[in-house]
Amino acid sequence: MEHAYHRTPQHNIHSGFGHQTTATEVLQGIDLSGKLALVTGGYSGLGLETTTALVHAGAHVIVPARRPDVAKEALSDIEHVEVGELDLSDLDSVRAFASTLLESGRSIDLAILNAGVMASPETRVGPGWELQFATNHLGHFTLIYLLWPLLTAGDGARVVVTSSAGHHFSPIRWDNLNFEGNYHKFEAYGQSKTANSLFAVHPGGILTPLQRHLSREEMVELKWVDEEGNAVNPAFKSPEQGAATQVWAATSPQLEGKGGVYCEDCEIAEITPQDGPRVGVQSYAVDPNEAKRLWALSVEWTGVDQA
Repeated sequence: MEHAYHRTPQHNIHSGFGHQTTATEVLQGIDLSGKLALVTGGYSGLGLETTTALVHAGAHVIVPARRPDVAKEALSDIEHVEVGELDLSDLDSVRAFASTLLESGRSIDLAILNAGVMASPETRVGPGWELQFATNHLGHFTLIYLLWPLLTAGDGARVVVTSSAGHHFSPIRWDNLNFEGNYHKFEAYGQSKTANSLFAVHPGGILTPLQRHLSREEMVELKWVDEEGNAVNPAFKSPEQGAATQVWAATSPQLEGKGGVYCEDCEIAEITPQDGPRVGVQSYAVDPNEAKRLWALSVEWTGVDQA
């Protein structure tokens, strides 16, 4: 498997959708009957909304989960869903899940890499990797690399990686990827989201369990919620609205033949100045040279070419 950076222009295509669009709305008129989708973290927050919307459009959905019992309970009322065990921070777990799925021989039509961690306390996994980079990027990278035969077995499979405006916090820190000696949880999160953003989609700000590592006081200070925990930032979306962009990216005919772009609000985002507002995408997050360098490093660190 080789990395091919497809240079679709990073410009709006006037999709007709926007900030308030929901996942259900972008799927109107789209029939996913017979399609197999993979949604990591598809049992909580916007992942659950994504799974629900895809099933309602006719798809069968595989939901890999670090906590499969919790996932099965959350998805118990939804038909055409199966749950597998997958811990993205543990590459042995990733390999085991991928091996089981490969043995099934089923073609995957849509892969939405939605699971992730944010602003976690300093944690090391594997050979000393910083947790957020390992989980949000390296785990998903390894998963898709290993599942590539199933993605190419069908016709026109799409891979969508969920990023966020957090990528504005940091480019790839090539001189200290693991934040050794100077850990900052939001910058580390930003780096992981930049890694995702090199071929990713941004759902918009959503208050979900992703914020589990932030205290109420921190979210008040960030002006995300009030003292009672109610959302007060008008930029935040509901989970169903937040799920819309990744569902749109995975299914919309408007993106046929387009790839390697960062999207937000059901639209291909414009590149924004580094000193501008945290909307759109930073140029370093869609830089083909950065993408190639990250690809090479990811192959080296994960050892997937030796699998």
